[in-house]
Amino acid sequence: MNMPKRRPKKIVKTTDVAQRLRKALARRTKGDLIDVIVELAKEDRTLLRSLDAQFDLKGSPQDLVAATRQAIADATAFDERDTNRNFSYDYAAYEEVKRNLTRLVEQGQLRLAMDLALELMDQGSHQVEMSDEGLMSQDIEECLQVVIQALKKCDLPPGDVAAWCAAMLKNDRVGCICDPEIKVLRKRFETAQP
Repeated sequence: MNMPKRRPKKIVKTTDVAQRLRKALARRTKGDLIDVIVELAKEDRTLLRSLDAQFDLKGSPQDLVAATRQAIADATAFDERDTNRNFSYDYAAYEEVKRNLTRLVEQGQLRLAMDLALELMDQGSHQVEMSDEGLMSQDIEECLQVVIQALKKCDLPPGDVAAWCAAMLKNDRVGCICDPEIKVLRKRFETAQP
């Protein structure tokens, strides 16, 4: 029986997509490129976070609050079906929360940062509670440390800081996120009250 001879597969040379993209972008104007990047960033929060981290985007306190609330929601999101597992979470969103809390503190908006920290404690500790090992606890603590450190040096009324500490402890569903630091801060400001 005569079998047909096998033809060698045609080798298709593939070009590097990055190289093709670079060439295509080089033909565009700066304005076109800006428009494309802004449109893509509006549709993709991960890209927006990356651009924010790289270019240190400035924003008003209201812009920072809105962006931080969205980042908290993204960072603490999880699928209920993954309860009691080590599920993946958005590290970059936690980094944005920390970056924005730092920006608010630097802008003198400590009270706004305190409110956002309360939200983060509530939603973040819920995420920790629902996970197997609470691997995101360290990310949450790094974010909250920004506010705790600022409060140590603040001139807010002692009663306000003590009340915030009490609310933080109440919002902590697992009872261990920044617990020692918040208790020490609370005691310090409670004893400083007239």
